[in-house]
Amino acid sequence: MPRVKQRTPALRNRVLHVALATLADEGIAGLTARRVAERAATSVPAVYELFGDKAGLVREVFFEGFRQLRRRFDQFEDSDDSRGDLVRVLEIFRSFVRENPVLAQVMFSRPFADFDPGPKELRAGGAVREFIVGHVRRCIDAGFLSGNETDIAHVLVALAQGLAVQESAGWLGTSKASVDRRWALAFRAALEGLASAGREAPKPMEAPRRLRRQ
Repeated sequence: MPRVKQRTPALRNRVLHVALATLADEGIAGLTARRVAERAATSVPAVYELFGDKAGLVREVFFEGFRQLRRRFDQFEDSDDSRGDLVRVLEIFRSFVRENPVLAQVMFSRPFADFDPGPKELRAGGAVREFIVGHVRRCIDAGFLSGNETDIAHVLVALAQGLAVQESAGWLGTSKASVDRRWALAFRAALEGLASAGREAPKPMEAPRRLRRQ
């Protein structure tokens, strides 16, 4: 009799973790169903049966990235210093991107033509966003920040993501001291600006002089 195929949860978990390792070792181009199957000691049909297709495998890698980041946040213990806690939370985000630069690309960019995150995928980051929004809210309540908590969280995450990408690419400095100094400068400026930005009514943008009616 032919051998019964074993598409078990254990195999699925192994293939997923091999995919993460392949992504880290070989980059975006190296994450193919054939390469993952080879490294996981299984077959390409097995990978497709477990995940549907390559896009399904990438989708699960995407979800796993957010699960890993959330686990790091879950280990964080708040102190009485809400501003310091927010900085430390952003430092966790920085460390995650620095240690997982290619996985972060999958999570925050669109490196695969056959995987375009939809509403369900975009909601995967909800727990991460809410964690950061909660720490922004603490700073607002303490008077360190002023404005809409969700807006501020988006701005800070975008800043952290951009800096982390620059750091991973080696563009933020040639020494740890210089890189750390530029991170500190960016967030000191951002937090000081956001402390007062929400109290000021936004000014309407003026049309360029050449477009104004004479």
